[in-house]
Amino acid sequence: MIALSLAEIATVVGGQTYDIPDPAVSVTGPVVRDSREVAPGSLFVAFVGERVDGHDYAADVVAAGAVAVLASRPVGVPAIVVDDVQAALGALARHVVERLGATLVALTGSVGKTSSKDLLAQVLRRHAPTVWTPGSLNNEIGLPLTALSATDETRFLVLEMGARGIGHIRYLTGLTPPKIGLVLNVGTAHIGEFGGREQIAEAKGELVESLPADGAAILNADDPLVRAMAARTKARVVLFGEAADADVRAENVRLTENGQPAFTLHTPSGCSDVTLRLYGEHHVSNALAAAAVAHELGMSVDEIALALSEAGTLSRWRMEVTERPDGVTIVNDAYNANPESMRAALRALVAMGKGRRTWAVLGQMAELGDEGLAEHDAVGRLAVRLNVSKLVAVGGREASWLQLGAYNEGSWGEESVHVSDAQAAIGLLRSELRAGDVVLVKASRSVGLEKVAAALLENHTEGEVSGR
Repeated sequence: MIALSLAEIATVVGGQTYDIPDPAVSVTGPVVRDSREVAPGSLFVAFVGERVDGHDYAADVVAAGAVAVLASRPVGVPAIVVDDVQAALGALARHVVERLGATLVALTGSVGKTSSKDLLAQVLRRHAPTVWTPGSLNNEIGLPLTALSATDETRFLVLEMGARGIGHIRYLTGLTPPKIGLVLNVGTAHIGEFGGREQIAEAKGELVESLPADGAAILNADDPLVRAMAARTKARVVLFGEAADADVRAENVRLTENGQPAFTLHTPSGCSDVTLRLYGEHHVSNALAAAAVAHELGMSVDEIALALSEAGTLSRWRMEVTERPDGVTIVNDAYNANPESMRAALRALVAMGKGRRTWAVLGQMAELGDEGLAEHDAVGRLAVRLNVSKLVAVGGREASWLQLGAYNEGSWGEESVHVSDAQAAIGLLRSELRAGDVVLVKASRSVGLEKVAAALLENHTEGEVSGR
């Protein structure tokens, strides 16, 4: 974080100082909420969770080098005490970004937020010092913590914004007002919470409504609900996609023999060829989104194409490809799942597995509400249509819907199986995998299918991880 004295922080957040011998002492290290991340000069933010109360770690973090604790009660060590720790954290983030000379870029969407953010970060950091959201820390706590990690040298601050309801993105843009807003798509992720795609579009569009007149709204030309958001912003609109009228578009899209996308990138200032290190054609849209933002920020098309071609995955369990020495390829995409990302991952599996036996180890897609049965059934049916060799549906009711959809589509019989949990899937795969097989592992995070991928890679540490 940029250096701020404890006295200044107390003023910004409207807090009272306790047990602080010298209010002129500055926070020079990171602002953290995890006591394990404390470093000399840190400010520790004490949240009260369901199982852990950060206030209980106050003495330990100060002993480890924290300058003070941002807390909701006195803790016997240097502290700034406020009524609402989350609100105080947000106020501090707003104060810091207003002092930065950085350009704020915010992005949202139903699918591909983290992958697109990681691509964009890797492109922009070649151009100037860049700070970006780590992993998927895109909520009212993770976003301000990311903003507070920027320094005086930061020129681009890339912030992923998630939403689980109307008003969430409006709140986040109030904390960190963006100059450039990117909307990737409107899908069915969290549709059970929102109630429909139109409501999701309303929530995602809050990002472009927040943009200033001299800003830019980067919109997906291939998604009608996103394209329509052009009417909701006073900022200049830039379209990306494969549509003929997109300002930044892809032509001659194809997959390499390894399932990696290649295309010609067209921008208003020229064109250049791109071959991604990532897997699956769905990453073309993510790459175009990153390219549109980078072009808006002054990068040349050749710089952008080179950076995209060299970019890998920064966040774990997202199409993380590892080839074992025996030729078995594990595709760990177990961080999360929704209908759109499931379909994309299945198509990527088939593209990677040409001439090889393919396994789709799939579990529940959470938060689909009344659409759950139909969506799980459709994914099971798609696995059959794509000629996936084996479907392993893992879990309870939703997994049974996956398996039933596959069975009804093609009378698969032995080609689809429903198992109770990750351990059962591990046992099945260990007994039946053979050299050359390709295994996709994917479900919502709560299912924990990353355990399957990890188990299949045990004792195979000399394998190579691709897409990094």
